[in-house]
This record gives sequence, structure tokens and C-alpha cells, in this order.
Amino acid sequence: MRHFLLSLFIPLAITLSSCDRNNNFVMMAPEEDAALGKQLSEQILSQPEQYQVLDPDEYPESYAYLRNIVQTILESGEVVYKEEFPWKVYIVKDDQTLNAFATPGGYIFVYTGLIKFLEKESDLAGVIGHEIAHADLRHASRQIQKAQGLNFVLSLILGENNNALGEIAAQLAGHLAGLQFSREYEQEADARSVEYLAQTSYPCSAAASFFQKLQQEEKQGRTPTFLSTHPSPENRVKEILAHSQQLGCDTTSTSSGAYQEFQNSLP
Repeated sequence: MRHFLLSLFIPLAITLSSCDRNNNFVMMAPEEDAALGKQLSEQILSQPEQYQVLDPDEYPESYAYLRNIVQTILESGEVVYKEEFPWKVYIVKDDQTLNAFATPGGYIFVYTGLIKFLEKESDLAGVIGHEIAHADLRHASRQIQKAQGLNFVLSLILGENNNALGEIAAQLAGHLAGLQFSREYEQEADARSVEYLAQTSYPCSAAASFFQKLQQEEKQGRTPTFLSTHPSPENRVKEILAHSQQLGCDTTSTSSGAYQEFQNSLP
């Protein structure tokens, strides 16, 4: 009987101690998210034929502008892992791709095609808020946990598989731009984006206007990469607007010449 009770207690103790700060069951520690993200970013930067990342030293003003958007969202007070993750941002030169993605640990990659496609800074802030939410809610780590199984994650935690992070990074590096999350995760990221932006000067529903613009593209027979890797925006606009109304946050959108200057600064 005692052995039976102990066998029950150990998994229970692991479960109780493995809820993260978003109250989700994630056995990987935030430090492992950051380590995986670092390895992934290094893999991406080493593949210029697939990811043509602009050099920050050559485009300091462009990067400063984009970092300011990221920092504004991080300063909202709503990003749970603001201090634990490095939150680095990169610009990928590809005018044909309307996309952005974030690795675990908050390494954010934004395509020039997306930046030039959008008309307002707030629209871009809505997308970046969505991608920050994926990292902050630890969606990739939760997805890895489901795909690899608890035994794999336990071996990682216990140090029994020292090459695990490198193996995962190698597998993901070539597919991050097309990484697909469940509808539940996408809804969570949409809602969290609203909550982030509600505490900034941006309209909290900014992600909705982005999806509306994507819908227009789809109606014209063009399917942006973002739509091929994310669920249809058909109901997402309604959900974002409904959440904004529920929070009672400002949805007024304004534009400025600064965003056009940012667009023009890119190659």
C-alpha cells in the first residue's frame, strides 16, 4: 500500500509543480524555452538562403523602430515572461511573404512583405502582440510536450538527454515560418494581444484590422502565408472585437507618416 501511495504521489507532485505562470501544464522550465529559442535563432541566422535576415548594424533606424513597438507591448504590464525571455526581434527580407513568427523564448522574426503590406503601425503592433503571446503563453513548448510525450520532457528536465534541445531546434528551424498551432492556441494569442494592446496607446483591436485586410486578399484570390499557417480569420475578427468590447478598451485607430518612413527605410 505504501509503495502504491508513493507511486501516486510522485506524478501528482510533478503535476502540481509544473503549472506555469499562465496556469498551464508545462514541464519545460522557462529557461529551457529561452535556451531552445536561442538555438533556433542561431539556426535561422545560419541559413541565409532560407531566412535573409537584415543586419541590424546596416539598418539601425529600422530596427530601432521595430524594437520600440516590441518594447511598448512588453511595457504593457501584461506580458507574463517579460523578464525571463530575451525578446529579440529580427527583420527578414522577403517582400513576397506576409508573415511573422516567434520562437520559444521570444525571438521574433518579421518579414518585410508583412511590414510593407500593412498600412499602420498599430496593425503591425497587433501582429507582433499576437506573436509575443504565442511565446508568452509557451505554445510551442506545450506543443512539443504533446508531440514528444512526457517521458521525453522528463529526460530533458533530469538531464538525461543533453542533445534534446539541439535535436528539437534542428527539426524546427526549417519549418518555423510554417509552424501551425491549434485553433485554441490561436484564439488564446488573439485574446492576449487585445489584453496587451489595451494597456498601450495602440487600439486594442488592432489585430482585427490586420485580419480584415487579409480577408480582402483572400477574396481577391491571393492566400497570404499567414493564412496558410493560421486558422481562417472568418470568426477571429468577431472574437477580437467582442473581447475588446468586453474589456472596454480603446479601438480608435490612427496613422502617422513615421510608419511610411519605416517602410521606406527597408530594402
